[in-house]
Amino acid sequence: MVPEIRRAYNAELTPERYAGLLRDLEAGGGGPADFRISETPIFLSEALTRELVAASTEILAAVTSEAYLKEAGRAVPPQLCVPGDEGHTVFLQIDFAIVRGEDGELTPRLIELQGFPSLYGFQWLLEQSFRANFPAIPADWTPYFGGLTPETYPDVLRDVIVAGCDPENVVLLEIEPEKQKTRIDFHVTEKLLGIRTVCATKVIERSGRLFYPQGGREVPIERIYNRVIFDEVERKGLDLSHIFGRELDVTWVGHPNWYLKISKFSLPFIHSRYCPPTWFVSDLEELPADLENYVLKPLFSFAGLGVEIGPTPERLRSLANPQDFILQRKVDYAPVIETPDDPAKAEVRMMFVWKDRPRLVNNLVRLSKGKMMGVDFNKDRTWIGASLAYHPPVD
Repeated sequence: MVPEIRRAYNAELTPERYAGLLRDLEAGGGGPADFRISETPIFLSEALTRELVAASTEILAAVTSEAYLKEAGRAVPPQLCVPGDEGHTVFLQIDFAIVRGEDGELTPRLIELQGFPSLYGFQWLLEQSFRANFPAIPADWTPYFGGLTPETYPDVLRDVIVAGCDPENVVLLEIEPEKQKTRIDFHVTEKLLGIRTVCATKVIERSGRLFYPQGGREVPIERIYNRVIFDEVERKGLDLSHIFGRELDVTWVGHPNWYLKISKFSLPFIHSRYCPPTWFVSDLEELPADLENYVLKPLFSFAGLGVEIGPTPERLRSLANPQDFILQRKVDYAPVIETPDDPAKAEVRMMFVWKDRPRLVNNLVRLSKGKMMGVDFNKDRTWIGASLAYHPPVD
């Protein structure tokens, strides 16, 4: 998006440099990434960077307002409500499509948001690997915010996740972590913070305290960096009620309820120039005449599962539980990332953590040339996949 940097980067990209990027990720991540890594980062202008920060701040204010929080409890079905909610999310991800506004300038549009961790560790490694292999990346450009650097960013994560505990007593909790596509992030997080990744099925509960087996002993768990997603628990038919169904002497980082409280459920409550019109299907008194310009999304799904573009009136009227679906005005991503063939579209995730206050720390990018952002819609394409955005330092 900054033409002179884009041209310089594209000119130096070779198969050997891209292979070097992948080798560095594999070496630092304990194995290859199980998702496609884009050949390129994106380069945001100062103006677009400032607008992304402003849009993120506006969305953050909407979902942390007293008015919204009074409604947010409705997002959590009784059977999924976990005791011990700390009162605010610890992690917040806000996903923006990069589009062209009415004035022709690039601008962000909200796609989704979640009160759940993202790839905080992997993005650190990805930035290190891009910079090591591509000298065209300007030395003073950064993916971080608030003056953070590659050296100080892990300190912020440690302060939020470990918070002064013995790292042995802090676990990254997941289901069958060795089989997850995000396992490279788990490995990097372990290296950065000194904590251990533990499968939820291995956790032991005794009188309200949790333990994990290690080296023939039971190690107490004091803090849980939670990465468990309930729809996976349900799909696999697991009983994890000993962890999620009772009061425990443990600190959640962050609490499972916020995965639902700040989610697609939030979108109808956000009234912003950066948010496309969105409704619960159950609240629609009449359907839009141009449904081909809308997207139907189930509330309780993950990674784009169940999304339908251009639903028919018959489809909407047939929903047995319309309160569990939203209808969102479709966003037209701008194909503005110059590549050797077709230009790519970009989605930027703005990544927050919350210790004493919400803090914007990093970003994540997905590049696409398909109808949707997911890999399934970009098969056999290059210059797509996981990436990050560099930007000039901004206040």
